[in-house]
Amino acid sequence: MIGGDGFGFVTDSDGHHHKIPQQSIVVVEDDVEIGANTTIDRPAVGETRIGRGSKIDNLVMIAHGVQIGEGTILAAQVGIAGSSTLGRGVILAGQVGVAGHIEIGDRARATAQTGIPNSVDAGALVSGYPAIDNREWLKAVAIFRTLPDLKRRLSDLVGRLEALEKKIVP
Repeated sequence: MIGGDGFGFVTDSDGHHHKIPQQSIVVVEDDVEIGANTTIDRPAVGETRIGRGSKIDNLVMIAHGVQIGEGTILAAQVGIAGSSTLGRGVILAGQVGVAGHIEIGDRARATAQTGIPNSVDAGALVSGYPAIDNREWLKAVAIFRTLPDLKRRLSDLVGRLEALEKKIVP
């Protein structure tokens, strides 16, 4: 769906939610491809814009007021929260989630299932949650499976040190 209401509500003092009219527009520039079951919301003010030559896969959610730069690629199940800006040539792999009101710089890339809660510099390659430099993420992932054994060994070592301290200190 292109141009559906953005998700905008205001809560009154009694806790009731009232819809904020989403009366603005969605602009889809030339040579854009939009896959099946993709949703692009319109905002209350301003516009949601999909830049020229961008390619959007199936099942993508683009919230109200998002700006997508030219030549950007969004793979399946990407979700971009409101008022975020993606630069030119950004690539978001499958199931990437982008928080609202952040900027992703030109040619930045995010690997599959990355969660992006903060702005990303131009040209960066990020992974994981929270999104960090891809090389750092790969190093962290490599040790995840060894953490239980490392914890056991560390606990054993601490116990041995404490026993040794009791022998040395009267």
